[in-house]
Amino acid sequence: MELTGAEIFVECLKAEGVDTIFGYPGGAVLFIYDALYKAAEDINHILVRHEQGAVHAAEGYAKSTNRPGVVLVTSGPGATNAVTGIADAYMDSVPLVVFTGQVPRPLIGNDAFQEVDIVGISRPCVKHNFLVTDVRELATTIKKAFYIASTGRPGPVLVDIPKDITQMRCEFGYPDSIAIRSYNPTVKGNRRQIRRAIDLMLEAKQPMLYTGGGVILSGAAEALTSLTHRLGFPITNTLMGLGGYPATDPQFVGMLGMHGTFEANNAMHHSDLVIAIGARFDDRVTGNIEKFCPYAKVIHVDIDPASISKNVKVDVPIVGDVKGVLIDMLAELDERGVSPDPANTADWWQQINEWRKTDCLHYEQDDTSIRAQYVVEKLWEVTGGDAYVCSDVGQHQMWAAQFYRFDRPNRWINSGGLGTMGFGLPAAMGVQIAHPEDTVACITGDGSIQMCIQELGTCMQYQLPVKVISLNNGYLGMVRQWQEFFYQKRYAMSYMEALPDFVKLAEAYGHVGMRIEKPADVEGALREAMAMKNRLVFMDFITKREGNVYPMVPAGAGQNEMILV
Repeated sequence: MELTGAEIFVECLKAEGVDTIFGYPGGAVLFIYDALYKAAEDINHILVRHEQGAVHAAEGYAKSTNRPGVVLVTSGPGATNAVTGIADAYMDSVPLVVFTGQVPRPLIGNDAFQEVDIVGISRPCVKHNFLVTDVRELATTIKKAFYIASTGRPGPVLVDIPKDITQMRCEFGYPDSIAIRSYNPTVKGNRRQIRRAIDLMLEAKQPMLYTGGGVILSGAAEALTSLTHRLGFPITNTLMGLGGYPATDPQFVGMLGMHGTFEANNAMHHSDLVIAIGARFDDRVTGNIEKFCPYAKVIHVDIDPASISKNVKVDVPIVGDVKGVLIDMLAELDERGVSPDPANTADWWQQINEWRKTDCLHYEQDDTSIRAQYVVEKLWEVTGGDAYVCSDVGQHQMWAAQFYRFDRPNRWINSGGLGTMGFGLPAAMGVQIAHPEDTVACITGDGSIQMCIQELGTCMQYQLPVKVISLNNGYLGMVRQWQEFFYQKRYAMSYMEALPDFVKLAEAYGHVGMRIEKPADVEGALREAMAMKNRLVFMDFITKREGNVYPMVPAGAGQNEMILV
């Protein structure tokens, strides 16, 4: 069967089971858009208002489903506008396939209208990329792109398609499977290393389970919970790992890192064994690397061999799929018929419970100004802890991580590694499209929301009932906090002096707007908004202007050197 390149593109997506694509049309991809128009019953195209929004929406879709998100943008500025989202996905290991249009092949290198070398531009921030130069290779290239994006350590793959390729014809056949000689991820953990890890666990007196986003990407939350209960060890999550273990479980000691809990950071610092699972020891977790876990041996489980011993020297490396390794660990314990002796860790738990008494997340909510923490806690109560929560980046992100207790995986959708302001609203769109019957909340700030606020138009077009919780303090809050602590309160360019009326702005897009200024009105506003099942509601909470996120580990300090008040 002979098809055009554009028709082959559509058939490949259908063969991959793609039901949604996020994009923005332009000249280089018009043949593809024409083919998508004809296939509208099979593939739902979401027209965003900016290409960055398309990639973030695809990220939200992917993070909440563990299926690859798909993006289609045009050449030139369409492609470059997508780069921030691609880099964000690369840092957080999000499976994406991003298709960019390119000028016709004879014009490549001629500085043609809307030409950029997006393969070269994106090379440092993709898992892999392709330039299609032969229409007969298009189907195989797309198969490779989906395979690479979703296997091993997931990540974004870019496919650049010249316009003339989409117009040419050839015989179409989609491969059932693909083999890439230079790409064979190790999935099965080494049995000998797993045994060594179990030996250390059985002997440990002050162990800590430190788990990250790899648990969620692997679908390993259930296996992690089983292993943690079997071991009886305390467990902490990274920002990206929240929900991989139930936050309301008594063995959970809270998030660790720069804004982690007093008990989590102290337990990590004083541990004699760190069991790192699907985490990468990034700087926001370790603090000063020279002071990180000075008394501990380290076990590290990760699908990506390049992550192991990259930042922290590891004693027992285990390369493999997290879920499979955790199941193998449970099987090893069963085979031996043993579990760690609770007496080994009795003193350790007593010390952790002493640290817990510090109540490092305590705050006072008075009758005058709304505390951001209070809003997040009330959101958790009103939604029963069962919402999909997306966030932007800044103080509000940390408060969301600290005060919304995630008991399930894939419910916390945020930008971790790149820290991208503007992520929240488009990501929430992607989550809402993937889960149309569920509550999706976007926790944002007055700075972040304006980065991609135009996506309110997309939400109206597709009737996406996202609930926007804006924690509005009139500042770039995290910048202001650093300036208060480390720059003698010189608030250089961190005060937002010309904020819009967000209620009127939301209404201008056809949505519901609310302004909440009194603490007594917080819960009622949230309940009223959640009751509007079919409307986007923008809640502008006017919060305490100079509230700070605590605890905080200053730059250059160790995990145990926290600012608490």
